[in-house]
Amino acid sequence: MTDGQMTTELLKRFSPLDGLKRDNLAALSRKVQLRELSPGQVLFKEGDTEKRTIYIVTGILELQDQGKVVGIVEGGSDFARNPIAPVFPRRVTAKARDRVQFISIDSDLLDVMLTWDQTGTYEVSELHGQDGGGGGEDWMTMLLQTKAFHKIPPANIQAIFMRMQQINYKSGDVILKQGSEGDYFYVLTKGEALVTRETPLSKDGIKLAALNVGDTFGEEALISDAKRNATVTMVSDGSVMRLGKEDFKTLLNEPMLDWVDAAGAKKIVQEGGQWLDVRLPSEFDNQHLDNAINIPLYFMRLKISTLDKDRNYVLCCDTGRRSSAGAYILSERGFKAFVLRGGINRDA
Repeated sequence: MTDGQMTTELLKRFSPLDGLKRDNLAALSRKVQLRELSPGQVLFKEGDTEKRTIYIVTGILELQDQGKVVGIVEGGSDFARNPIAPVFPRRVTAKARDRVQFISIDSDLLDVMLTWDQTGTYEVSELHGQDGGGGGEDWMTMLLQTKAFHKIPPANIQAIFMRMQQINYKSGDVILKQGSEGDYFYVLTKGEALVTRETPLSKDGIKLAALNVGDTFGEEALISDAKRNATVTMVSDGSVMRLGKEDFKTLLNEPMLDWVDAAGAKKIVQEGGQWLDVRLPSEFDNQHLDNAINIPLYFMRLKISTLDKDRNYVLCCDTGRRSSAGAYILSERGFKAFVLRGGINRDA
């Protein structure tokens, strides 16, 4: 029995994981690990707010209130089938009495998957296409576990996957071309692709990003109603799932964006946030907000690793259109991003 199969069987012991459809449970099993605690080691403390759903597999865990044992959880018992102390902030401290094995799952991810599983009328395998290629559930799970997806209403998630179309490509095929109209949002589901941008000094294009299974692209032009600002080319045989422009705007884009007015934006910055200007360097040099940093929209994917996920960002441009596209990219990757409504050219 492989580790993956064993993990799937383990997950089926617990509630409500045992209610997940087969393929969805298998997709979840690849995102969790069996972990261990030594005797006396603390699993979590009273007051902790990290949203993790925890199940005890083996061993004995003590639940303590101000140092007094108020409960015992023993792996394999009926009580252990359910999540341990599921209320946040935690009301007790959990400490291992002996060697304990446990499973820890991101609570938001689990909630999204359970909701999607129960509101949908299909399993992951139904969206793989007819080519029998592997990895279908991986890209879907990657999307579902992004923090941005947690903002999307469950009904929208179901509609998104139902309305997506699979398109197959050969190595060297161009999926979208710089300068063309934006018509679809894409998720790479198989193979690898390259994002390039043509410049006056480089007709072959400068490399902006390498895309792998689960990566998304094409959203900037849809949000800003602008031309495509880069070319995406397959570097191996593969496939994408695509979502039409109007469906993308209604189902995906709008729920994920947090808009703020000038007063709200200033407050975020005063409390440690950062202005992030997505205009071109020439526009930024001509006029910008105090202490703002500049990452042009077309460089966002390339420079995103330089940003701090623990910091709030207020994105701005002249009207709000380009900054909303940048905020979507950041939100999709787990950043807390806000959009300055109306842009910096609007009177506060």
